[in-house]
Amino acid sequence: MSTPRLSSLLLKRPWRAVTLCALSVTLWHTAPVSAEPRTRVNLNGKDYPVFFNDGDSFRVLGGDLKGNKARLGGFNTLESYGPVHSWGGWTTKELYVVAKMGTYNARKGTWDCTSDMKKDTYGRTLWRCETLSNDQVRKGLAHAMSVNKDPAAESDVKAQREAVKAKRGMWAHGVPEYVLTSLHSVSEGGGRDGKTYNRLVSVVDGHSMKWEHSDTYEECQNVCWQPTEEERLSRFTARLAERTQVKAWMSELSEEDQRAVAGAYLKGGASLEGLSVELSEDRKAQALSALSEMAEEGWVEAAKSDVKTCMIYVDFRRRFGAARAVCLK
Repeated sequence: MSTPRLSSLLLKRPWRAVTLCALSVTLWHTAPVSAEPRTRVNLNGKDYPVFFNDGDSFRVLGGDLKGNKARLGGFNTLESYGPVHSWGGWTTKELYVVAKMGTYNARKGTWDCTSDMKKDTYGRTLWRCETLSNDQVRKGLAHAMSVNKDPAAESDVKAQREAVKAKRGMWAHGVPEYVLTSLHSVSEGGGRDGKTYNRLVSVVDGHSMKWEHSDTYEECQNVCWQPTEEERLSRFTARLAERTQVKAWMSELSEEDQRAVAGAYLKGGASLEGLSVELSEDRKAQALSALSEMAEEGWVEAAKSDVKTCMIYVDFRRRFGAARAVCLK
């Protein structure tokens, strides 16, 4: 990967700074375990030394929480165990560099975190480090995320909107409607409900959507998700129908007419010209008000995006160590 390429794809830093970042990636791979870089993090009001193994998780190195493994909520950095993500004009190796830069960005700061000490399914304590989360997302080194249908924290959503508009970091060469963040093969067994699904995360507000499937993936298989125009329009229409300005009367329209209103705006360049549905001037004004808000928030661009998001499948047992999958070496 050339230095000019990195310069344009990442944070638009000078070539020398980018070269140093690339060099630090190489050094990290060769550094001995005993040289683990320490970062100071304030956990529930008390300072601790921690080691960030990636940009959204760490291990406590000292004090009464020594050995505690932490997963940070509200945002997600790309997988750093290997070059597995790709979308738009990005290659897997380029987004792997973005993932590593998220790790180094976390290591260089001083962060405040809080937790009720609950744990995730992997036994990691869940922490909220808002200053780190906002910083990672604003720089395009992470994306806002919640684990359900609710939006991510408002501060992270705002930071992401800024990063997307500025095409920072991971958004420099394409913005999909959703980012594919995890893959699960049927051969691994289903989740708590017995169903197998991959996780998709909205680029606009960070909510998660399950991509349920019945596929068995081969090791190192490239799995992609690309919604059709009709699927994107359907989701956009459903969001429009819930807006305060139009909710009272949108339910009176047929599903086809609702899609016509939403579709006219997407195709008409911020107007309802050519609308096939008869609406009063008041209702048109209300619809335009709601649609303008959605455009400002990023829903319009998301609905227009046909960017394919992909991820290379590797079973979690084959991601590390000497026996890791060949595509990660």
